[in-house]
Amino acid sequence: MLPSPDKRRYRTLFISDTHLGQRGCRADLLLEFLEEVECEHLYLVGDIIDGWRLKRSWYWDAKHDQVIRKVLSMAKRGTKVTYIPGNHDEVFRDWAGPEFQVAGIALVKEAVHVAADGRRFLLIHGDEFDSVVRYASVIAHLGDWAYDVALAVNRWFNAVRRRLGYPYWSLSQWLKRQVKEAVKAIDRFEVALAEEARRRGLDGVICGHIHHAEMRQVNGITYMNDGDWVESCSALVEHADGRFELIDWAAEHRRRHNATPRALPAPVAVAAE
Repeated sequence: MLPSPDKRRYRTLFISDTHLGQRGCRADLLLEFLEEVECEHLYLVGDIIDGWRLKRSWYWDAKHDQVIRKVLSMAKRGTKVTYIPGNHDEVFRDWAGPEFQVAGIALVKEAVHVAADGRRFLLIHGDEFDSVVRYASVIAHLGDWAYDVALAVNRWFNAVRRRLGYPYWSLSQWLKRQVKEAVKAIDRFEVALAEEARRRGLDGVICGHIHHAEMRQVNGITYMNDGDWVESCSALVEHADGRFELIDWAAEHRRRHNATPRALPAPVAVAAE
C-alpha cells in the first residue's frame, strides 16, 4: 500500500469500544478519523459491535455501515487488521483463534504487540479484570442500562447545544469524573492490567473497556487505554519510532468546528418602492 501524502501515517492504530449498534456511538467522528489516517497495523480492541444493545433493540444507520466498509477496505488495501473481542461482542470469542480470519481480519482473544523500539505489549480488551463484569453479570447489565439512560440524556442535551451553535460535550464522561468510587475503580483496573503484563514478562499493556483514555506508568509497567467512540472519541497510535500518542479526535473536531466561521445569511433582495 502506497502512503497517501494527504493522510496521517502511523505504524499502528489501536481503537476500541466503538459500540456500533448503539445510538450513542459517534460513528460519524470515527469515520471522519479513519478517512484521515493510514497505518500498517490496526488493532480493534473489543466492543466494536455492541451485541448487548442489538439484542434489546435494533439500531444500525448508514454511518455504522460506512465504518465497517472502511475497515474492510483498509484490510483489502494492505493494512493488517486484528480484532480482539470484548464483553459486548463476546459472541465472537467462540470463533477467535490463531488461524481464524474473515475478509482479511484476524480474530484472536488477545495478542502481544511488538513496538518499533522492541517493547512488548499485552493486547487485551480488559473486561476479564473488571470484577463487576466477571463476577456479577446481572449488576453489569443493570449498570449498562443506567449508562444507556445517561447517553439518552446526553443526546438530548447535545441536540440543544447544536441548535445553540455549541460543540459536542459528554455528560456521562463528566459524571464519571465526579464520582470518587468510579475513579478508584479505574485505578484498580489499571493496576490489575499492569500487574498482568508484569506477570507475563511484558513491558506494558494496551486495553479498552472502561472508556477512559490514559497513558501512564504503573510500578514500572506502561499502561495504555485507547478510550472509546461514545464519550471521549479517542484512539491510541504508534509512530514509526515506537513512540505512542493518544489522539483526542473529539477535541480536534471541536477545534475545527470553532475555527470555521458561520456562514452569513444569504442577502435578501428588496424590491424598489
